[in-house]
Formats: sequence, C-alpha cells, structure tokens
Amino acid sequence: MAGGLDENVNEAILHAAFIPFGDIKDVTTPLDQATQKHRSFGFVTFLDKEDASAAMDNMNNTELYGRVLTVNYAQPIRIKGGEQGWASQPIWADADTWFERQQQEEEMQRLQAEHQAVVRAAEAEERKKLTEEREGEVEEPEEKGDPMATAEAEVLAQNNTGS
Repeated sequence: MAGGLDENVNEAILHAAFIPFGDIKDVTTPLDQATQKHRSFGFVTFLDKEDASAAMDNMNNTELYGRVLTVNYAQPIRIKGGEQGWASQPIWADADTWFERQQQEEEMQRLQAEHQAVVRAAEAEERKKLTEEREGEVEEPEEKGDPMATAEAEVLAQNNTGS
C-alpha cells in the first residue's frame, strides 16, 4: 500500500514510480464515492514478494509530487466475526470448514467411544480368565526349600484350622 498520494497522482504515475522494483501485477487507487477522486492511497501488487519488499524499502518516506509516501504491506480489511473475534472475511465464508471440523470431531468421538468399548470388553475378558484360573488353584509355597515361605504356610494353616 502506498499512502500520502497527491491528488494529481493516478494509477499510471504510481505504476511508473514502482516499476523499477519488479514486475507489477496490478495498481489500484480506490475512489472516494462523493468526489470521484482517489483517497490519497493506492495499492501496488507485485508478482514477487521480494520485489514488493524492495519497493517498500526504497519508496517508504520518499517524495512523489511533493508529498512524502508511506509504503507498507496492505492488511486485509478486518470485520467483526470469525473465531478470534475479528476476521478479514464474513463469518459465513468459513461455514463449510466449520461443518467439516464438526463432522471430524463427531467422527473422532465415535471412534474413541468404539475404542473404549473394545478396551473395556478386552479387560473384562482378561479378568474373567484370571478369575477362572484362580478358582482352580490352591495356594502352595512356590519353593519348598524357602524357609520363609514354609513359615508363612504354617501360620496360614494354623489360622485356618484355629478359626
């Protein structure tokens, strides 16, 4: 964006002033609806980002037709709406992506619920197997030669017979 343009500067003059920095795609000077004159600024669009950067570096704070130019990157018009509160497009412009995100989230929740159900079923099956295995077992000391295990077994046997 080039701001601070004199009223005598038109798109052709703006094009001629910026062409030394690279190939220009477009030059526009928005008009004031009431006066049909440009509004003291214009947009110069370069084909290459490097050319735009060179034009900014060299043309900012230079004089054109007796006025000092302010040259910088143009920012999109911000309007209220969007996910962050401000956007450069109307709120309905991202409706399709919003619906896609909603569908993806619902699908993800469905898959997580299925996964949790499978995990719970596998855990229940594992618990059932362990219970069946334990019902058929009788606790015996693991090693016959272990004096501590033998002592524990004797104490358990005394407690079971004593009660």
